[in-house]
Amino acid sequence: MKAIFHCRSVSPFFIRFIVMAMLGGAALSNAAAQSGDAGNDKPANKLTLGGYHFADSGNAGDINWRHSNDFGDTWLGYYHSAAREEHQGRAGWDNTFTFDTLRVTPAAQIASRGYLNGSVNVETGDTWFIGAGFGRTNLRPNWNLNFDPNDSWAVSGGWRGDGRSFALQWIRDNRENPDERHLHAIYRQALAGGQRATLDILHKRGLVDGASIHKTGVSFTYDWPRYFVRLAYDPKVNFTPEDMWRLAVGTRF
Repeated sequence: MKAIFHCRSVSPFFIRFIVMAMLGGAALSNAAAQSGDAGNDKPANKLTLGGYHFADSGNAGDINWRHSNDFGDTWLGYYHSAAREEHQGRAGWDNTFTFDTLRVTPAAQIASRGYLNGSVNVETGDTWFIGAGFGRTNLRPNWNLNFDPNDSWAVSGGWRGDGRSFALQWIRDNRENPDERHLHAIYRQALAGGQRATLDILHKRGLVDGASIHKTGVSFTYDWPRYFVRLAYDPKVNFTPEDMWRLAVGTRF
């Protein structure tokens, strides 16, 4: 963290963005808690503000609003980086359908510049579970904020119970860059007062500018009932030469 905020390459925009994100998330969380909507029902809305620091090419930010209803989850987002000359609006949908012992989760995304993305994941099991997934895009320009390959297939498995869960997920590009592979080890722990901690350790391998890389990244998320914060380090993000730090704050209301 010290390297981020004391580095000469960090712009005033990035610092202001992070400060505004933190203040905005706290304010919205307090407003939701005071509105009398702090019952047992799960909040229908989730607002996330994110800041990204790329080691060599500047900073970026995004805002994402997700709404849950009987038809699933719908969301809108916008990503912008003046330093990197990148910007893109996005919208998406996902839902989970249960068929006896199977849970099927389709998802779709549309974005400016003509980008389309679809995926489906299938999972079975309760305490012990396994799953598989498949994703496809139309290969139009896109700044990948999922950070895992989008044209891909995936397998996963794990255990959940007593307020804890552990899962492994392996994701491999199945189209233009089959050398790109991600392995996630994800641990979640429920805590007192409706709080939760999540640790995601990522190991990636693939080609960056023709050279093979093996890198490890990490993401840590802490959830309160109405708001959350996430800090992540992603080396060679999206299999480019750059390392990236990511900070996100958000609220549910």
